[in-house]
Amino acid sequence: MPKYNWEARSKAGATQKGVMDAASAAAVETQLKRYGFSSITVKEAGKGLSMELKIPGLGGAKKIDTKDLVVFTRQFATMIDSGLPLVQCLDILSSQQENPTFRDVLVKVKESVESGSTFAESLARHPRAFDQLYVNLVAAGEVGGILDTILNRLAAYIEKAMKLKKQVKGAMVYPATIMSIAVVVVGVILVFVIPTFAKMFADFGGELPAPTRIVIALSHFLTKYILVLIALGFAIKWGIGKYYQTPAGRKNIDRMGLKAPVIGPLIRKVSVAKFTRTLGTMISSGVPIMDGLDIVAKTSGNKVVEEAIYKVRTSISEGRTMAEPLAECGVFPPMVVQMISVGEATGAMDTMLNKIADFYDDEVDDAVSALTAMMEPMLMVFLGTTVGGLVIAMYLPIFKLASTVGG
Repeated sequence: MPKYNWEARSKAGATQKGVMDAASAAAVETQLKRYGFSSITVKEAGKGLSMELKIPGLGGAKKIDTKDLVVFTRQFATMIDSGLPLVQCLDILSSQQENPTFRDVLVKVKESVESGSTFAESLARHPRAFDQLYVNLVAAGEVGGILDTILNRLAAYIEKAMKLKKQVKGAMVYPATIMSIAVVVVGVILVFVIPTFAKMFADFGGELPAPTRIVIALSHFLTKYILVLIALGFAIKWGIGKYYQTPAGRKNIDRMGLKAPVIGPLIRKVSVAKFTRTLGTMISSGVPIMDGLDIVAKTSGNKVVEEAIYKVRTSISEGRTMAEPLAECGVFPPMVVQMISVGEATGAMDTMLNKIADFYDDEVDDAVSALTAMMEPMLMVFLGTTVGGLVIAMYLPIFKLASTVGG
């Protein structure tokens, strides 16, 4: 019998690890759930935590796109609602799937269901395609007999999450592109153009204007140490990446992101929208709130928010409310805390969370538009001033020489 390494969170919230002999990874997960563990990750001894999906003849697997998942979920919901058997639905959808990686996953899910596993258990064996949120909602749908409804909710949730992600990416791509162009242009000017001018000015003799001397000195420095600077840049990036992988580093960097002057409010709004949308979807689908909070915390993408959600989970397990720890963490605005408090008091938590999510989706929309509108002129001024300043600094000696000759 093979050995499996496992890592899970106990009822007290502590992370524990161990080794278990079992027939399969699913058997290990089932056993751990009986002991009260959650957030379970299982790997076969000597193998990686997740399965690598390979395409024959190619060096790696094609990524499963979010759009593929949305289309599959929508089509699957329609078929289930029409009364088609589960295995037949999977057979049809796998045969028409264009993404070979996703097709292989669906075939394996179908085979697993045919062998007697539940649909949720079969999906859980493919974490690269179906995350914990997806699996838990499907499990709730199977138990409640409302799988088609749950799948439609899932598709709507994934579409909104994808839209939110695109908005944030769109806000970042434009300034990053402009800054990259600015760095390349300035680098080319300093490394290749300025030395030609410097040689010409040396032949003329005489004292150069201060701006020209500064630019020539900067050009000499960059030409001499460009490889060192590039290596230093990669080293800093690597160091920050390594630091971010540590619990303390991730928490500090995520906290700085939330407090950043321009981007901080946007990150905060995205975090609130994601938390409320995900938890609201899970509660309305019948997932127990403790399981829902555990999954929401793990998928929050921000260590500060994650810790706040785990405090909420502990608070509920001790018989207290959600609102108190949310107010203490300082991430969630007072309005959100008050609305959640009202939702708890009235028993309409899922409705209230979805209303907050809708509101903050619009807030993110407005914030992204405002950020883009603000950064466009700033970046243009920066690019124009930098390149224009270099050109003027190089032409100052020529203007001075022309005025001397003319005089």
